[in-house]
This record gives sequence, C-alpha cells and structure tokens, in this order.
Amino acid sequence: MTGKRWQLAHGRHLDLGAKAEVMGVLNVTPDSFSDGGRFDDPERALAQARRMVAEGAAIIDVGGESTRPGAEAVTALEEQRRVLPVIEALVAEGACLVSVDTYRLETARLALAAGAHIVNDVWGLQREPDIARLAAEQGAGLVIMHTGRGREKLPDVIADQFAFLNRSLEIAAASGVARGSIVLDPGFGFAKEADENLDLMARFGELSALGLPLMAGTSRKRFIGNVTGRDPGHRDVGTAATSVILRLKGAALFRVHDVAINRDALAFADAMLAREKSGR
Repeated sequence: MTGKRWQLAHGRHLDLGAKAEVMGVLNVTPDSFSDGGRFDDPERALAQARRMVAEGAAIIDVGGESTRPGAEAVTALEEQRRVLPVIEALVAEGACLVSVDTYRLETARLALAAGAHIVNDVWGLQREPDIARLAAEQGAGLVIMHTGRGREKLPDVIADQFAFLNRSLEIAAASGVARGSIVLDPGFGFAKEADENLDLMARFGELSALGLPLMAGTSRKRFIGNVTGRDPGHRDVGTAATSVILRLKGAALFRVHDVAINRDALAFADAMLAREKSGR
C-alpha cells in the first residue's frame, strides 16, 4: 500500500499507508451515543486519552457535541468550554497528535490556536466553508467527511460519495488547502441505512480513485448492531472486523472508541498486506 505524508498544523506530519494508524475517539459530551457522560470531566477525559495513546492511538479526536441522530445541539461557546481545556492539556503533554471534531469555524480556530493539529469536519466543509480557509492558513490537517444529512442523496452509494466529496474538494482547493493536508472519510452511519453502509464497505476500494488517504469511522455504529445484534457498548468486536475488512480495501486511518482491540486486529491485516506485497 503506497504511503502518503499527511501534513498537519504546527509543523507536524503523519505518514499514512505503510501501516494502519488509529485515531481514538474522545467524546467530552454528556450525550454521545455509546459513551455519553463518561468523559465529560476534563480529568476523566485526559485519563481516557492517555489510555488510548498507551494502547496505540496516534491521534486523539476531541469532540464537544454529539453527532448522533436526534442529539440536542449545543452552542459554540459550550462546545469550546468542553473541548479547549482537554486539547490544551493533551498538547502540553505532547504524547499524541490532537484533532478537534467540529464543524464550527470559531471552535476550529480556537482549537488550532490551542495547539490542535487536525480539524475533523463531519459536514465536509459544506456547512462552514471558511474552515477550509482556516486550515490552509494554519497548515492544518483536514478530515473531510461525507454526509447524507440535509440533502437528497443519489441512489448509488458510491456515486453519491463522489458527488459530495468532489464538491468538498473544490471548496478546499479554492481556499488553498494543499492536497497533502487532506484525508477523506466516507461517513459510515451518517444518514445511511444499514444496507447502504454494507454496500459502502463492499465497494470501499472504489474510493481510491479520489487519490487521497481514506479514514474509516465505523466504530460502534448502528449497522454493526444490525449485523451482530449487539448494543452500542458491545460492538467493539464487530468494529474490529470492519476495520480489518476496510484496511484490506485501502483505508489508512481508523477512528475508534476501543483502541486496543482494533490495534490488534489491524496488526493482522497489516501482516497479511505485507505478505502479499512480498509475494510470499
């Protein structure tokens, strides 16, 4: 698998491709779908972040607003109150790269000023396009996610991916974002029915035509529960299975709640890819 260097803010980078990398999910919220309220205290959040780094996470993704369907919106000030102290503390410790999970320009600006390296935008720059300009100015890493929310989707799951993500990439290019700063996320679970998620997994390799590293964010999603019959707190084994499948289909980065189980599963996927590459 060809490697690419992901350029990030504050002079940092992460090499993607040669081995799977893991982004640990840190929800500092009271209402996220699988761990709401567990880490909404800064000390508990930092303890969880340290645990995920020790288990092999290269990045911690800090989010202050739940994106689950039907979640209550929070103000920008409340989101910032939740995420900024945690980001500042993680940056001060220096043990990992730090991402902010936000679609708000001002939250992204303050997070980067606090030392964050990456902005993870679940609206793919299409809600607040000026996030692209900010990322270009700061040299920040940018995760551009596909979503089906708030619009009419094309009937073919991959055609809709290309239509949405190409529009996002046009916004990024117009704002001067370097392609080496971008990772794409197909947005598993975001306004997608169970069958659509499975179709997206089956055809994931087609997204390589976009020419950019791909992130998989399947962790504990509802479609995993549909397949396994498990509730959100018991979907980590199913998540690890999807991580292996998607690694073999070209994903480079994996956004997960349980780092250890996914890290072990991905080690086997990487071992198989290395054997195939060597021809042995």
